[in-house]
Amino acid sequence: MTDRPVADLSFEEAMKELEGVVSQLERGDVALDESIRLYERGAELKKRCEAKLKEAEEKVAAITLDGEGQPAGLKTVEGL
Repeated sequence: MTDRPVADLSFEEAMKELEGVVSQLERGDVALDESIRLYERGAELKKRCEAKLKEAEEKVAAITLDGEGQPAGLKTVEGL
């Protein structure tokens, strides 16, 4: 686990760290205080991953297709 701010992590970095947090919590071999800290970090990482996925979904949804189903451009999507 890193001490980098969650907001600075890419989706891939956040997902990898979240997997590590879940693994540690599932093993159950950490002290209660550490478990709480891990859980809180995991919740932040989950939120970051969800936000990055939503952002990607919005970008994909913004791609317009021509009559043949080929990408023809981007439509304006609020917030992008």
